[in-house]
Amino acid sequence: MANDIGAFFANEEDKKVAAASIRQHIHRYWDPRMRSRIIAYYNETGGGELEGPVRAAIQQLAEETAAKA
Repeated sequence: MANDIGAFFANEEDKKVAAASIRQHIHRYWDPRMRSRIIAYYNETGGGELEGPVRAAIQQLAEETAAKA
């Protein structure tokens, strides 16, 4: 599902802007349990199946979550 969101932002030339937009969407609209699962997936595997800006967005979310803990 995260890669589908990334596909929506694929036309954004600036990949940092795309990643920030993806992060914002996931933070706003995903249930906290879903966010926790994708962050755990990223932390455990490095997010190998996540595409470019999506991986960067999940990395940002993972870092934010770790900073709050």
